[in-house]
Amino acid sequence: PDGYTIAGNNIPHIILQPFQRKNAGYKLEDLEPVALFQTTPIGLAVLKTSPLKDLKDFVAYAKANPGAITMAGSGTYTGHHLGYLQFQKLSGIRMTYIPFTGAAPQLAAFLGGHAMAILANSNDLVQHQEKIRVLAMGSEKRFTPLPEVPTFKELGYEMTCSIDRGVCVPKGTPKERIKILEKAFLKIARDRKIQQQMVEQGFVPVAMGADQLKKYITDLTVDYSRLLKELEGK
Repeated sequence: PDGYTIAGNNIPHIILQPFQRKNAGYKLEDLEPVALFQTTPIGLAVLKTSPLKDLKDFVAYAKANPGAITMAGSGTYTGHHLGYLQFQKLSGIRMTYIPFTGAAPQLAAFLGGHAMAILANSNDLVQHQEKIRVLAMGSEKRFTPLPEVPTFKELGYEMTCSIDRGVCVPKGTPKERIKILEKAFLKIARDRKIQQQMVEQGFVPVAMGADQLKKYITDLTVDYSRLLKELEGK
């Protein structure tokens, strides 16, 4: 905790992993938030060659063929997995989740036809929109780079799902050093050119400081704990 040891962190990954794994390698309280700089709504997509034209088709097929839809996601007890569990419960369908070790292998497998559908980050959906059909987005309102795609909420499913990206340091890092890092990261996050680059690449720019981020994580921890109990029937 010297101010020079810094990690990128993803939400909800950093919250969900210690919930589910005794050997996660860390506890949430070991991480001291510094800043949050971007988010990516998660969208549900199929290949353009798929006969499933919209989310109504998707749900109807899944109900008629329980477990037949293979869904590519990044890891277990991550934002993608949580979105999968939420949608499966809200829609009353049963799919088969395929966890990959990250977004890149997940996307490669899906584009190669090894999974029928994908829950993917917005930047990947934007990058490959010529090859895929996005059926719904996990944002609160329509995602600007994909304005024709409805949200899950618009389609009657009360859910959102996204990945937030930020920076943290080890617990015990001096507050004055956290302040220096926070100021530097927020300066970058608020740079209009960098924000524009993020938007063009399919990200949503955010500029959240340490105190606000700490509260955000605390509030989400309560929400996710409740949600997981509901989804898993505990």
